[in-house]
Amino acid sequence: MILFDSHSHIDDKNYDNDLDDVIDRAENENVQGIMIAGVDINTCLKAIKIAGKYKNIITAVGIHPHDAKDCSKENIDTLIRLAKKNSCVKAWGETGLDYNRMFSPVKDQENCFAKQLEIAGMLDLPLIFHERDSKGRFYDILKSEAPESRKGVVHCFSGTQEEMFKYLDLGYYIGITGILTLKERGAYLRSIAPLIPENRILIETDAPYLTPAPQKNKNRRNEPCFVKSVLLRLAEIRNADPDELSQIIFNNTKTLYNVEF
Repeated sequence: MILFDSHSHIDDKNYDNDLDDVIDRAENENVQGIMIAGVDINTCLKAIKIAGKYKNIITAVGIHPHDAKDCSKENIDTLIRLAKKNSCVKAWGETGLDYNRMFSPVKDQENCFAKQLEIAGMLDLPLIFHERDSKGRFYDILKSEAPESRKGVVHCFSGTQEEMFKYLDLGYYIGITGILTLKERGAYLRSIAPLIPENRILIETDAPYLTPAPQKNKNRRNEPCFVKSVLLRLAEIRNADPDELSQIIFNNTKTLYNVEF
């Protein structure tokens, strides 16, 4: 079995005291790649520093919708410089819309999102998308500004079957987290996950959040090694061989992020 955690935040302060051990545990579970997604300037800088220390770690730079109020030209220009300067930067994000907690106003979120779509296209980088409770607005923006060449992943997908197919029709990957493993919260996702074409699935932890079962019973903090539980549950509900599915998803992730490990 070969694994790639396609979305994590191991730059989080929760890992400051034991990141070496976290990476070792991931390697012991044959996690051969880890993506650290940025959410603001500071996290992007820290992620790039981590990628310089450990092998097979890549990063994305971007501004999360929660931080869209800080989407200034200065910050965007800084992220562009980081993307151009550092070979570990393989994607732009995470970016999108989040109308659930509303840490940034709708107008700021939409303007920041549209700007980042433009920049990712300019830099020819795939996108890592965040969407929550946008009531179709996220899709509308993607659809209106969606060149056929754009690549990306809707990370931590937990939407409807209709939304899933819309994203697939736009050519995007679907990122599956530990939500899939949770008895009640993951029930609907388990009902539609078998419908995703095998060449369009990614798996992720979103660590330190969304710890999967069974680890959730003992660990509040998620980490990349737990992505194996997502893979095993996904293989179970798809009636797939875990080793074969892991290789397919590993290759999907390498293709999206244009990496060779």
